[in-house]
Amino acid sequence: MTETLATLAKSVQGAVSYHAGRAAELQVAQDYRRRGFALAHERWRGKAGEIDLILRDGDGIIFVEVKKSKSHDSALQRLNRKQMRRIYRSAEEFIGGEPKGALTDVRFDVALVDQTGDLRILENAFGHD
Repeated sequence: MTETLATLAKSVQGAVSYHAGRAAELQVAQDYRRRGFALAHERWRGKAGEIDLILRDGDGIIFVEVKKSKSHDSALQRLNRKQMRRIYRSAEEFIGGEPKGALTDVRFDVALVDQTGDLRILENAFGHD
């Protein structure tokens, strides 16, 4: 019985985390749209992995990683080099289908959402190593 309760608790926590993350992504997408950017994709999945949001800025592309946590600092700490490399590989795959290909102007932003829903966007937060 204890094992069943632990499994159920883990399942509930997973569902809560999923919905909190999804709400943060929707909030961030709305903020970008409000500022005039066109949303190209949400949760785009390539061979290397998923990119939370992809937006268009004229001919350019903005790849956005959304992080939600108690504070902006703790959200930022959740982004690591392994994730950045995954995002690079996925972005390379995505821009392969763009008219300018590898010559497409790209930017990598990180959107941080704290437990109160306060949003901070770090433009050009990281680039290729």
